[in-house]
Amino acid sequence: MQPIISISNLSKTYASGHRALKDVSLDIKAGEILALLGPNGAGKTTLISIICGIVNPTSGSVRVSGYDIISDYRKTRSMIGLVPQELTLGAFETVWNTLCFSRGLFGKKPDSAYLEQLLKDLSLWEKKDSELMALSGGMKRRVLIGKALSHQPSVLFLDEPTAGVDVNLRKDMWKIVRHLRETGVTIILTTHYIEEAEEIADRVAVINNGELLLVDNKDTLMHKLGKRQLVIELEKPVTAIPAALSAWKLDLSTDGYFLSYTYDPLKAQTGIAELLQALSKAKLLLRDVNTSQSSLEEIFINLVNTK
Repeated sequence: MQPIISISNLSKTYASGHRALKDVSLDIKAGEILALLGPNGAGKTTLISIICGIVNPTSGSVRVSGYDIISDYRKTRSMIGLVPQELTLGAFETVWNTLCFSRGLFGKKPDSAYLEQLLKDLSLWEKKDSELMALSGGMKRRVLIGKALSHQPSVLFLDEPTAGVDVNLRKDMWKIVRHLRETGVTIILTTHYIEEAEEIADRVAVINNGELLLVDNKDTLMHKLGKRQLVIELEKPVTAIPAALSAWKLDLSTDGYFLSYTYDPLKAQTGIAELLQALSKAKLLLRDVNTSQSSLEEIFINLVNTK
C-alpha cells in the first residue's frame, strides 16, 4: 500500500546557516497515529511546517497521497489539517462561524450537518454560538482541532496538542484522537509528554539535531530497546552483595534492603530462576519480588543522549 505521506532526503538550512533537517526520509502509513518525539530544537516543527507548506525545503521531496507538496501544493494542502501549539484564535467570533470560515478558505461547500457532528464529537456543540474569548483554554484547543478538520482532511498534524492542558482534559484529547483515527484520519503528533505517545501512538519516530534516529512500532521499540528489572526486597539489609551473586551484576540500594537485576526479556534464559536459587543458598530471606519495564520516556532519553 502506498504511504499517505512519503518524505525523501528532506533537508532544511535556514539563512542563518542553521541546518534544521538533515536528509530525513520517512513513510507515514494511512490511518496510523505517529508520534514524533524530540527535544526542543530537534527539527519537529520544521518538518511539520515543510509538509504543511509553511516552510520551503532546501532539498529533498515530500509527497502526500502521491502529490508533490510544491508542484501540487493546492491539492496537498487541502488534504492536510494543522493544529498549531499556540492558541491562535480571534476573540469576538463565534465557534460556529470560525469553523464555517475555515471550511470556506479551502473552497469547500457549506455542510452544516458535517460541522454539527464535528462539534458534537469535540464536545463543543453547546458552545457553537459562544464567542471564542469566553471559552476556556481547553475548549479553545478543541476549536483549533475543529478548524483543522473543518475541510475534512485525510491527514491531521497536532503540534503539542495538550500543552498546558490538565491531566483530565489531556485524557479526553486522547479519546478524540483515537476517534479520529477510527474515522480514517492519519494523525501525526508532536509531544513533550512521553506518556501521550505511549498511550495512543501506533509508531514512534525520534528526531534529534535534525536527524531521524529511528522509526518503529511502539510495542516493538519497547521490546527491542526496553529493559526489564527484577527488584528483590530483603527481610534484613546487607552491607554488600555476596560474592556468590557476582555473576548477575546486581545493584544494591543504599539502605541495603533492595537488590536490582536488569535482564533482557527476549532471551530464552533470563537467569532469574538461577538467581532466586542462589539467593536461597546465600541464606538471604526475601520479603517481596517485583518486576518493572523501561518506559518509553527512558528509551527516548537514552536514544537522545547516546546519538
